[in-house]
Amino acid sequence: MTPSPVPRTAPSPGPAPSPRTPRRRRRRGADRRPRFAIAVTAVFFVLLYLPVGVVVLFSFNAQKSLTVFDGVSLRWYRAFLRDDVLVGSLGMSLQVSLVAMAVSLVLGVALALGLVRGRGRLGSFAGLVMLVPLITPEIVTGVASMMLFKGLGITLSTTTVMLAEVTFSISYVTVILRSRIAALNPEVEEAAMDLGATRGQALRLVTLPALLPGILASGVLIFALVFDDFVLAYFTTGVDPQPLSVRIYSAIRFGVQPTINAVGTLMLVGSIALIAFALSIPRLFGRRGGLDLLPGK
Repeated sequence: MTPSPVPRTAPSPGPAPSPRTPRRRRRRGADRRPRFAIAVTAVFFVLLYLPVGVVVLFSFNAQKSLTVFDGVSLRWYRAFLRDDVLVGSLGMSLQVSLVAMAVSLVLGVALALGLVRGRGRLGSFAGLVMLVPLITPEIVTGVASMMLFKGLGITLSTTTVMLAEVTFSISYVTVILRSRIAALNPEVEEAAMDLGATRGQALRLVTLPALLPGILASGVLIFALVFDDFVLAYFTTGVDPQPLSVRIYSAIRFGVQPTINAVGTLMLVGSIALIAFALSIPRLFGRRGGLDLLPGK
């Protein structure tokens, strides 16, 4: 009898590679922090905020020195409050900012509504014209405004600064609110008019409340831009009073005084307060997320 063949057993495979191994490697590669990018970011923030930190620090310096810090004191803040010239310049800057914000909001809302609701080539051309002040160098706008006032025989004063700032700010309000108005559903206004409201009442009771967050955001932006503006104010201001930015520039030409550090710190605190208010606007209206100040966003 022929012996039956012994069945050959297949060689047992080795341990299967764990499927988690490549995933771990991939995760390690994906989670690897770019050290160079972190270093560049750190250097960027240091260079950006170190001068600001120095200004804030030396605004509390007890002695009149910009290189040696000798104790904490509010001496320079008291000196700023006692300086009638700087306080007057601060009051003028606040006045110009508030007037420019109010007037530009009224004109900007009306112009944005006209550009969105108006049709035809004239509306498209007007929309392109509104973008010109945004891309024009500010020094060109300042020189042109000064030449216009001089040509008309108007003496440079607070009024000329307000007119120049309003003209410069309308474009920002229009661009921001134009995208908001375009996103609104026109059927809501039509429904209000079907229920008996006039066109003016539909605008006041339906459209403007829907645009209120964008209007407030535009107002905060315009106030901050006008208050910190230097170039346009420099070319359109008179001898006295002068905006705070122009007054600081005039004082720095004769040497940096510690009082300027106190003024700069107060302006920084005001800017931070405006940013905090702007970020809180969506929460005031029961919305989540930040402000979309960019058009089309």
